[in-house]
Amino acid sequence: MRSMTQLDALVALVRDVLGDELLGAYLHGSSGTGRLQPTSDTDVLVVTAAPMSAAQRGGLVAGILPLSGQRAIGGRARPVELTVVVASDLRPWRYPPVEDFLYGEWERAAYEAGTLPVRRENADLATLVTMALAADRPLLGPPPASLLDPVPPHDLVRAVIAGIPGLFDDLEDDTRNVLLTLARILVTVETGTLVAKDEAAEYAIARLPVAHHAVLRRALDAYHGPDYGRFDDLAADVRPCADALRAAIDAAGVGRNEPVV
Repeated sequence: MRSMTQLDALVALVRDVLGDELLGAYLHGSSGTGRLQPTSDTDVLVVTAAPMSAAQRGGLVAGILPLSGQRAIGGRARPVELTVVVASDLRPWRYPPVEDFLYGEWERAAYEAGTLPVRRENADLATLVTMALAADRPLLGPPPASLLDPVPPHDLVRAVIAGIPGLFDDLEDDTRNVLLTLARILVTVETGTLVAKDEAAEYAIARLPVAHHAVLRRALDAYHGPDYGRFDDLAADVRPCADALRAAIDAAGVGRNEPVV
């Protein structure tokens, strides 16, 4: 009998914690497209029939901690990003959407100190739902379109634009992901679609001045792994590249009559 994978363990955990309220679980992001890179997260969207209790929130966090990231039991594992939504919060679709629970490895210290994820509005759910519907990769339950409405293109663009200020806050500490996410936002604002981060980098390189190409190439190389890449020798060029991406996004947003953050 084969050994249990991280995904097997996650599915077993959500079944155990959520019980009859669990409606479905779906891969999204690079997990859903089959384009996993060495540094990719395991991205799962879970749909439930009702908001989670405090006990359920604690049970999910306690169960994910030993499965996720560098401190996983049994050795280093992919970081888990697990989002839970209530079906009636997203069907019919409305903006901003409500997230019932989010586990992200970046909050590990808070979880270990006893903090639990809370129910909140999160515009980024527009991208998660769009990716889950496009991937159509159920881990359990019916196809995602049975539970989730498609996100209107206008709301998808609003959602990605809303995340820009937070990206700039993280530019120094998470340079690779911030640059690639800005590139992907540019694609979404210009075309109304979502693409993989490496596709977005190539798209941006073709549109930005040559002065920004080296930084974007470094981000692209780092995306393909095996690590997150270093930008020390390009430090002076990182912020100008991010600013150039932001300016291109702003210009595209104006062209589409979208709000610019």
